[in-house]
Amino acid sequence: MESSLASGSSKVTNWDPEPVVRRPTLSNAHRYTLLLIFCITQFLYTLTNSALFSALPSLVRKFDFTQSQSVWIISAYQLSFASFLLMSGKISDIYNPKYTFITGKLILGIISIGLGFVSDGILFLALRALSGIAASLTVPSALALVIGLFPEPRHQAVAIAALGAWAAIGLVLGLITGALFVEYVSASWVFWFVSIVVIPSTLVSAILIPPQTKPAVRKSGITKFKSLDVTGISILTAAIILFIFAVTSGSTAGWGSAMTLAPLIISFAMISGFFYWETLLPTEYAAVPSSTWFIPNFSVLFGTALLPYFWWANVFTTYVSLWQDIYQWSPMSSAVRMLPIGITAFLFSFANRWTGVISAKWLILLGAVMMMAALMLFAFADGPDKYWPLVFPGFIVGSAGAMLIHMSANIAIFRATPPSIAGTVGAMFNCGLQLGSAIGLAAVSSIQASLQQKDGGPSNYEGQSAGFWFMLACICVAALAVLVFYRVDVAPEVVSLVLLPIGVKQDAAALQGELVPWPAEEVKVDLSNAMSEDVPIGLCFSGGAVVEKK
Repeated sequence: MESSLASGSSKVTNWDPEPVVRRPTLSNAHRYTLLLIFCITQFLYTLTNSALFSALPSLVRKFDFTQSQSVWIISAYQLSFASFLLMSGKISDIYNPKYTFITGKLILGIISIGLGFVSDGILFLALRALSGIAASLTVPSALALVIGLFPEPRHQAVAIAALGAWAAIGLVLGLITGALFVEYVSASWVFWFVSIVVIPSTLVSAILIPPQTKPAVRKSGITKFKSLDVTGISILTAAIILFIFAVTSGSTAGWGSAMTLAPLIISFAMISGFFYWETLLPTEYAAVPSSTWFIPNFSVLFGTALLPYFWWANVFTTYVSLWQDIYQWSPMSSAVRMLPIGITAFLFSFANRWTGVISAKWLILLGAVMMMAALMLFAFADGPDKYWPLVFPGFIVGSAGAMLIHMSANIAIFRATPPSIAGTVGAMFNCGLQLGSAIGLAAVSSIQASLQQKDGGPSNYEGQSAGFWFMLACICVAALAVLVFYRVDVAPEVVSLVLLPIGVKQDAAALQGELVPWPAEEVKVDLSNAMSEDVPIGLCFSGGAVVEKK
């Protein structure tokens, strides 16, 4: 069956109309106010983590952590954040992104109060892990809400870029904020500051975020719970914890010891078991649907997501520890010298404009080359006098490359995947970001500790240099994967607007006469905006649709 619509500029075939209720369109002021709230939330996350880099030596001394144990100050948060992002994405898609976002922010604010009062190292790490779970609830839900608020490709790219820009601002100010708190008050204020901002903004969010349209098909509570894939997430979380424990234990217990090999082997087995478990589940129940990996470019973009925080986190921890513990620079002096990283990341967060004229593949490769060039400079910066000739330009070039990869991959992955799983896709992408940081920190710190034990301690730059060469090798492998496997011939052509199941407009894409890659039964074409001003209703083509341009 074929039908011409309105002026005949488009046609839709094989359709079975079903009316849907349109949600009132928000004003621009309302939309951008909400975007500001989401940006502030993103800002606080990066500010907190960035501030902890300045406070890291102080916290290590407070809790009497070893070098290997100090990795968990950052990794405890990142690990729980990354693992539970997958479940959070499901919660956002299945339940309600508004309430998921609000709940996560409120819990994070309360936990942050407790973190400031803790005096026991184990309890501190446990609360850090819980705060990561709370924060994970807000990221995919915020991305889903942003994508719904800004369905047009150009505006959507700007909104995503704004999130990245505010994250970069948090990166800059976090270093200074952490240094100020450590020098003039205490590291506890890093967490209390978060609570002071998060809790009031949560109340504002509850008022301003509009109600989300409920799916046409209601699911029972048991069905929704099954969709969270608690078993799969638990397997993955345990596997990553064991892997990081094995890597951090290698430098102290020995790489051939049972304490290192046993958890390492078990972690690999559990990761394999996780992916096998996901193949047994229906798509709607899997945390990481196996079909997702076969979406063009998704796998390579997920792998690319490992790189930016991998670079930033290791550069921060390496130089903050070196400058404060070995060179005896103050926290503020160290933070000021780190500013080029954050400022450059902020400036390059506006690189979203390049994605419209240059393929994401080439932008990602350019970013990888820039990061590798910076690491080569760092490998030879073996003294405080090398800051200006080697470290400073390395900060600028490398941070620019990391942000270029972050922005290009972030925009490209949403353009390549179905909008109905925006929460899950956002969770997987951010999971990759955090895993790159957590696993990378463990690997690099272990390499550094191993060499420092043999070559005279942290004051010998051999350990730091080896860590940078290892990072360069990892990024080189990732760049080769992008060069070989990233396809530039699958970019979709935007032809109309659609309504998602959550009731917001999104862009539909047609490739070679088919609706790709979104399942046709999920598409609701808003004819009043997409094809004719005279058609006042929306239609849901539950029987399948093909949208074509004339």
